[in-house]
Amino acid sequence: MTAFDDLMAFQRETEALAQVAGRLGWDQETVMPRGAAEQRGEENAAMEGVLHARRTDPRIADWLEAAQPEGPAQQAMLREIRRDLDRATKVPAKLAAEIARTTSLGHGIWAEARAAEDVAAFLPTLERIVALRREEAAALSEGGDPYDALLDSYEPGITGAQLDALFGAMRPRLVALRGAVREAAPAPALEGHFAEEPQMALTRELALAFGYDLSRGRIDKAVHPFSSGSGQDVRITTRTQPDDPFNAIYSTIHEVGHAAYEQGVDPAYLLTPLGRGASMGVHESQSRIYENQIGRSRAFTGWLFGRTQSHFGDLGLADAEAFHAAVNRVADTYIRTESDELQYNLHVMLRFDLERALISGDLPVRDLEAAWNDRFEADFGFAVDRPSHGVLQDVHWSEGLFGYFPTYALGNVYAGCLEAAMRRDLPDLDAALARGDTGPATGWLRQAVQRHGALRLPRETIEAATGEAPTPEPLLRYLEEKFSALYGL
Repeated sequence: MTAFDDLMAFQRETEALAQVAGRLGWDQETVMPRGAAEQRGEENAAMEGVLHARRTDPRIADWLEAAQPEGPAQQAMLREIRRDLDRATKVPAKLAAEIARTTSLGHGIWAEARAAEDVAAFLPTLERIVALRREEAAALSEGGDPYDALLDSYEPGITGAQLDALFGAMRPRLVALRGAVREAAPAPALEGHFAEEPQMALTRELALAFGYDLSRGRIDKAVHPFSSGSGQDVRITTRTQPDDPFNAIYSTIHEVGHAAYEQGVDPAYLLTPLGRGASMGVHESQSRIYENQIGRSRAFTGWLFGRTQSHFGDLGLADAEAFHAAVNRVADTYIRTESDELQYNLHVMLRFDLERALISGDLPVRDLEAAWNDRFEADFGFAVDRPSHGVLQDVHWSEGLFGYFPTYALGNVYAGCLEAAMRRDLPDLDAALARGDTGPATGWLRQAVQRHGALRLPRETIEAATGEAPTPEPLLRYLEEKFSALYGL
């Protein structure tokens, strides 16, 4: 056995335990009894303690020094292990366990506060979570920008300042396009009552249509849809609303994009540092391109119109073209996950600015709701009517995921680049999508992005797939062309 072999055998066990910890999180958000929250917090803290001890094991540094990697994949594995070791050794074990315990409890407290429309019930927990994350960020940044240290957990190699510049460049064109759309005649809307059972049947059909392997996955319901796991056990959740089947349809397609990425990684990388997505930005590129550029395209919605009718009967829409317009309808909405493509990034930018201010200390947690409501009205032109439509709508902060939100918009940027390259390589793509055949698109993505896992750094992953460095231009051009056609601009 070489030093590299010893290291990878140790790492394989660490990766397996991390998957077990992830399964605890899936259970908590789907089927765990409500009364188990406190015990689950202790279980999560214990698991984090075990994982932290393994990630900081002094033998890792010795193995890294002695290892002689062969080829790019082994070099990338060492790169990822070295990075994890560097980050883990900066964070005290007690702090890591306390973060795990508090965020585990925080999820349940947030869910109850959201249901009760009671921000005050959640704020003390959020204050504790923010304080813990600030402490972690200070340890990780070693005098640098604390938000950048948290962001690096989700998108290695990018800074808050770079994202601020990127979003600042995108915002004027998004706002101008939204203004033009608002001046145009509104698109038709889908109305009626849509029972849960046919919604779930349709979501299962769509998951299969997008290549989700249910022999290695499952579909459940959750308050906030998510995907969990990697390799041979990748699970997704969705949610239903009786007046809006699009919520379940596109939440499912979105989460299938995440799951397909994890299921599509080269099996040789299973339970290694490369057996996962390159970053959350790249992960979001897969979920967003599945959901939007493929799932909301005119060609695919033409097929989806027929399948939706088969499950619900008459939809009150004249034809497939009216259905396509309803799917892509630009309308005022409080909820990020229900937002149209045009306004979605503005929702993300709001959260990005607020969480940077929370971590820097410029925004006290007690003032968060007022800051959210003021910013929302300034950005969207109408007032938040209740907390579940405002500061309590997203699960992320209750789980301590500071630095995660901007990856949604970055994922859209990456998805725009990938869609342009995919259409360049697949000139007959729309003909396949019109038949409900996503295989050419999902196959292209699997070969270009998914099978490589974390082999490359995030920007390198997109550049290798497209042949060009990522920029927001393809996304902005796609949005301008699409919504100009839909609204006759």
